[in-house]
Amino acid sequence: MAAGLALSMPAQAQNAAPPPAPAPAVEAPAAVTGAATPAKPADPTLNADGTPKTAPVAHIGQPTEGWIGLQHQVTRTGEEALSFHDHILFPLITVISLFVLGLLIWVMFRYRRAAQAEPSKTAHNTVLEIVWTLLPVLILAFVALFSIKLLAHQFTPAPANAITLKAIGNQWFWSYEYPDNGGIQLTANMLKEKDEVGPKDRYRTDADGPRLLAADTRVVLPVGVPIRLLTTANDVIHSWAVPAFWIKLDAVPGKTNETTFIIEKPGVYFGQCSELCGARHGYMPIAVEAVSPEVFSEWVRSKGGTMPSDAKAAAAAPSTPAAAPAGNATDAAPAATGNGL
Repeated sequence: MAAGLALSMPAQAQNAAPPPAPAPAVEAPAAVTGAATPAKPADPTLNADGTPKTAPVAHIGQPTEGWIGLQHQVTRTGEEALSFHDHILFPLITVISLFVLGLLIWVMFRYRRAAQAEPSKTAHNTVLEIVWTLLPVLILAFVALFSIKLLAHQFTPAPANAITLKAIGNQWFWSYEYPDNGGIQLTANMLKEKDEVGPKDRYRTDADGPRLLAADTRVVLPVGVPIRLLTTANDVIHSWAVPAFWIKLDAVPGKTNETTFIIEKPGVYFGQCSELCGARHGYMPIAVEAVSPEVFSEWVRSKGGTMPSDAKAAAAAPSTPAAAPAGNATDAAPAATGNGL
């Protein structure tokens, strides 16, 4: 029996089907094996052809031909300054000017030679001298009360949640940085007129803004959020000025100036360099587009930047444990049974 079993084993081994060959390993695509890089979102402030979606509005954020008075203000400090001008300074200036004009007319007619051939010999009038000394002092003290209050509001330190914008003056253009948003860097030059550029170059349109004020790159800032403005310069003294924000801050080489403001209304607002900085001083426009905080976040990410909330969300997210292997190869393989008995 043992000899028969021994002789039958080779025959069974020869008749058994050969084990299947292992399938060749297929290399998975990189997009599957590795973490896919998210596509950079499109700039929410621009159309597909690169033109701005938001056009400026007449009489808002820009000078208007024939307009008398200051521009509409869209910051709290600007509104306070405009009220100070309209309700205190302008009436006071008007009253003083009319009073002085009345005195001049009265003196011209009262003390002319035809009305008074013999001139008055009055040398001193104590009451009059006290009045014309004390009254200007009281007027100046009254004006100073509101002026110092406004000045203090202009230089209130920025809160912790402020968005930092750094404006850098150059001869003759502006460059910008967003230190709190991943170090976004922008360069803004004035857009020329159609007849001043080549046939394929971009030129100014009404959607960009007024002549000499439209820039090829707009500064984008959120509304309702404190803005910390830092200014400096690389060559000579410049000045970053946007009248609708009541902002005029010098940009001095080797020095950083700072102020804070909050934009209260979305829109497009324009300004210029307000310091004589060279031959092309008048060709350094400032274009600011104020958007909602949600659109600002999209714009920051479209420029490759980050929001402070992104880092907080990443830190608060629970770490995902590494996936366990599908199984041990030696455990998955069936035990050899020889002839299957």
